[in-house]
Amino acid sequence: MTPPISLDAALAFQVLDDGGLSAPVPGHFSNGPSSMAPEKGFPFGGLLAALCAQSMRQGLALTAPLRTLSVQYLSAARFGEQVAFRPRLLRGGRNVLYAAVEAEQDGRMTHHATGTYGLDAAPAPLTPLHAPPPPLDKLDPKATIRGPMSPHFAQHVEYRFDGGPNILGGNEGKPVIERTWMRMADGRPLDEVGLCYLLDALYPPAWTASKTPAAMTTVDLRIDILADPTPQTAPDGWAFFEFRMLDLGLGWTVDEAIAWGADGTPLALSRQRRKLLPQRPA
Repeated sequence: MTPPISLDAALAFQVLDDGGLSAPVPGHFSNGPSSMAPEKGFPFGGLLAALCAQSMRQGLALTAPLRTLSVQYLSAARFGEQVAFRPRLLRGGRNVLYAAVEAEQDGRMTHHATGTYGLDAAPAPLTPLHAPPPPLDKLDPKATIRGPMSPHFAQHVEYRFDGGPNILGGNEGKPVIERTWMRMADGRPLDEVGLCYLLDALYPPAWTASKTPAAMTTVDLRIDILADPTPQTAPDGWAFFEFRMLDLGLGWTVDEAIAWGADGTPLALSRQRRKLLPQRPA
């Protein structure tokens, strides 16, 4: 099914009178189940991360590649209403630039982000190659996330799971890891905002460790882009992702995700901290 609004359309900002930028959060970017109204969930954190990255690049006319994005989710934005993004340059330089953006809706701050931008050096990188991902054409195209309980944001993503999906207890007694090829459903070339979206475009890995997963909400998301995707490393927009739970306890869970190119080149990694929500009495 073709998404009603593409990621590129969602990133099309309006310019505010004070120089800031604004964009709404459409309901089909909700993290709630697709069988329910978007308001049963919250705006998808990966889209908000992409909006933060794009607002800093566009609002500050940055040309250097994004290398690190760190987002703090302060309160949930409301669907359909404009979110204002006000980026500012913290420090410029020839090699590294630091920027920040504050996002608010009706005077209430919803999230805050910082970005580090810098040009790559001329010497060849020495990053080791990961073992090449499993061949995309050997995986079942039906191994995906679809159905009434899939989140709204998943309709914008095409998945090819390697041994999954394992949501709702499929990884009980095993390492809490999900591995899948992913790309945007419209086939757009993979870039920095696509990586920001896809590195969050899966259910929490902790939800594969139990048949009765706990409710949780993202507090912090950090993304490090190691190499800009190219048509060679991300053919037709595809990259291979591994999501892993690092810790669960004391009211928190911490996960990491790694994006690999088709040849095993590491493209990006992220670390996400989520707060477990208190269980309400029945």
